[in-house]
Amino acid sequence: MRTGIKAVVIGGVCVTLLGGAGYGVYNLASALNGDDGTAGSAAPVETGPPSGSEVRETTRAFFAAWARGDAATAASYTNFPQAAEELLTAYGEDAHIGRVRITPGAATGDTVPFTVRATVSYGGGSHPLSYRSALTVVRGETSYRPLVDWRPSVVHPDLRKGDTLLTGESAAPEIEPVDRDGKVLTRQKYPSLGPVLDELRRRYGDRTGGRPGVDLVIRHQAAADGSEVADTTLLTLVKGKPGRLPTTLSASAQAAAETAVMKYPESSVAAVEPSTGEILAIANNRRDGFDAALLGERAPGSTMKIISAATLIDIGKTTANGPAPCPPSAVWQSQTFHNLKGLRPDEHATLADSFARSCNTAFVKYADEVEVDSLTREAEDRFGLGRNNWQVGVTSFDGRVPASGGPDTAADLIGQGQVQMSPLNMASVTATAATGAFRQPVIVPLKLDGREPARARGLSPGTTGQLRAMMNRTARSGTAAGVMAGLGGDIGAKTGSAEVDGEAGSDSWFAGYRGDVAAAAMVQEGGHGIDAAGPIVASVLRNAG
Repeated sequence: MRTGIKAVVIGGVCVTLLGGAGYGVYNLASALNGDDGTAGSAAPVETGPPSGSEVRETTRAFFAAWARGDAATAASYTNFPQAAEELLTAYGEDAHIGRVRITPGAATGDTVPFTVRATVSYGGGSHPLSYRSALTVVRGETSYRPLVDWRPSVVHPDLRKGDTLLTGESAAPEIEPVDRDGKVLTRQKYPSLGPVLDELRRRYGDRTGGRPGVDLVIRHQAAADGSEVADTTLLTLVKGKPGRLPTTLSASAQAAAETAVMKYPESSVAAVEPSTGEILAIANNRRDGFDAALLGERAPGSTMKIISAATLIDIGKTTANGPAPCPPSAVWQSQTFHNLKGLRPDEHATLADSFARSCNTAFVKYADEVEVDSLTREAEDRFGLGRNNWQVGVTSFDGRVPASGGPDTAADLIGQGQVQMSPLNMASVTATAATGAFRQPVIVPLKLDGREPARARGLSPGTTGQLRAMMNRTARSGTAAGVMAGLGGDIGAKTGSAEVDGEAGSDSWFAGYRGDVAAAAMVQEGGHGIDAAGPIVASVLRNAG
């Protein structure tokens, strides 16, 4: 028979036979059968959650490909193969992780925990690596295949979107950070300092005389503002020589702050030395690991009344002993404001009375007597806030008091509206109120790298004296008295709570000073100022010495 091209029709299907018989038979069978070779239509599509056998087979295949370093094949068993292949490729090539052994644990439904044991090899040396993670198997949205639900944490539990793994010489030498008295600060003893120490190493490691080591690190993507984020070290292969880095922190204050925040979930606190602006402590207890003490942007509630009271005094609208009536409600541009439940109205109240009792309506009533930018100018010119020019030594949020206008003119006066602060911002506000001088917070000496600090003219002696008297009264007999009880010496405080859209409870805020220590705390959805933030600040003030 002559070979060539021949078309035949079988059951209405036109089949082309090309050349040899084998090829023709293959195509003929495919025309007659489904994709799996069975007669008739394709196999029925599986839907619903993956079965136990599908979970086992998918994880087995995924683990096998991952363990032998076949990133492309392993990625094909995931629902985001491109992202998976990139990270799994970096795992072997950039992180130099090999000899991978993966041991799955008992599955819980579609979730499989597992243990990874591997070796990191670099520059002729190697080091064992062991960790635990977990994955979930899902049904593909279009393929209907059982697939690993891809996320970076599958590869390592500390990886997040945009992260990758890298082994090599450290970007900066190790540091041995010490407090103001020369005591070594470690992340093991002071967990909240972890992100801070990472950034200090990145910024100042090459200024301390240290020698870089070789590390396996998580390389994070840049922050939203484009700034670099310090690497997270997972494993040290070759230990470098740390360089000594002086900080302004106080080991005793840091220990007190760490202990205090552990009692309240989602809490953050910062403490500074008012006479110098030096940061004494920074601590956070948050599930997301975010350093809200330095970087938080939240409405500060009535702690903002420190700035608002100073504004009213400085623009000549009233004084500490001048009028600030406290009605049951106040209306500004069709928005009605109320006081906290249980606060008795007082039409004859002074500013000191309304400040100590934290009367919202007293401050709202002054909304029509301030300019749209009065609070903004006071915050910037007197308290050094909102210009985005702090040179702390690590990344910080510098506060935001915009000239927002409209209903927010009144809301801003009581720390709502568009005002945003961090605990460090409010600790600095408290320090300025206590001393009359703005001293930009710092965590490493300015002379270390010749930084120029932010500057502001501070408060007049008259305004300072009135603020101190009002804060002292608040601490002794006002809303902060219960929390500050037992603290002797020169003290002052202000309570606050702030409502946040979409959240069930109010944020708890508290700012206070004792002697030469000023501190502020925030607890998300912590309630009133005295409920959560107050005890944190009081504990720091009590034990910071």
